[in-house]
Amino acid sequence: MYKRILLKLSGEALGEKGWLFDHEKILEVAGILKEIRDGGTQVGVVIGAGNLWRGRHGLSSGMDAVRADMMGMLGTVMNCVMMQDAMAQHGCPSKVFSALYMPDVCDKYRRDLADEALERDGVAFFGGGLGNPFFTTDTAVVLRAVELGADALLLAKNIDGVYTADPNKDETAELIPVITYREAYQRGLKVMDLAAFTICADQGLPVVRVFGLDDPRNILRVIAGENLGTILHP
Repeated sequence: MYKRILLKLSGEALGEKGWLFDHEKILEVAGILKEIRDGGTQVGVVIGAGNLWRGRHGLSSGMDAVRADMMGMLGTVMNCVMMQDAMAQHGCPSKVFSALYMPDVCDKYRRDLADEALERDGVAFFGGGLGNPFFTTDTAVVLRAVELGADALLLAKNIDGVYTADPNKDETAELIPVITYREAYQRGLKVMDLAAFTICADQGLPVVRVFGLDDPRNILRVIAGENLGTILHP
């Protein structure tokens, strides 16, 4: 059993047809996080903002890239607060930390405080990315996983693993069950960005599991050791 994991949730996977909030799905995911906590595993969660804002749309309309990224960071905090509320509905306390300074909304991220919250409550949410533009939530979740000594990083996506090509565009795409960080990057596989891959490889993050969130209970299956999706390792 893992003592501590970091979980990256796709914002789109929590939205209704990819947008805004699917409240039934959000409550289901919150219940699963509580189940993981009750089973003795601490969970730190980073959530994307694709259900609220997709920066590429802003850029395509001529928007400033820094402002577009700031909107994305704000979206991740909104998603974290939504999940915190869902946890409270399950009777489970949790903390939201942000890399952006938002004292009326949540605590500023600090590693020691985040570590204490995970030890105390078992669940914490990390929003605001890294607080700077041009870094994705992939980089943020990998950095938090390394900082907080996670045993594993789980990437729950709207696709069920890492493929040789985009399975939505290429019918010949095949699922890759196991691959190293460096090989995945060298092959140009769209799992994480370069900065995230570099941190994983350089810091020796023990394992990254990539799987689909079409069934939220897949999170439990991966933690239990089932062979779902793709395993990335040093």
